[in-house]
Amino acid sequence: MDQGALKLTIVRFLCGRRLVSGPELMRLKKRFMKLDKDGSGSIDKDEFLQIPQIANNPLAHRMIAIFDEDGSGTVDFQEFVGGLSAFSSKGGRDEKLRFAFKVYDMDRDGYISNGELYLVLKQMVGNNLKDQQLQQIVDKTIMEADKDGDGKLSFEEFTNMVASTDIVK
Repeated sequence: MDQGALKLTIVRFLCGRRLVSGPELMRLKKRFMKLDKDGSGSIDKDEFLQIPQIANNPLAHRMIAIFDEDGSGTVDFQEFVGGLSAFSSKGGRDEKLRFAFKVYDMDRDGYISNGELYLVLKQMVGNNLKDQQLQQIVDKTIMEADKDGDGKLSFEEFTNMVASTDIVK
């Protein structure tokens, strides 16, 4: 399947799942084209950081990495729509949880390690906590949520951990 056919298939899939309607897709395409300042057909890191809601987010670089599914260093339209679908009010709980999980799963191995949790939380809290305090929080979180005792969090363990919060409502 060539790239054009693949993109069309994914766009149809998103529309079919009602995550993105036809008019929303057109609006996203216009937004994407505005962000793609150099007309390359993809958004690089600098262009991505022009999105106001992302520019001031301490996890902006994680967001870029999550949207960039193929690891190319840029976000094409397909990746842009796919990434935004997690934020759609029509998106389900599972999409939101998977996106949140990806924020922490930096190496994309399907698990959140102690080190990954530490690094992401450090980006969020900055210097508001001492490193030792933050490490204690990370250790306690892993210890409480790691039900199989492997020292890392699977998607299922992560889901169970955040089930009592309003993160996915």
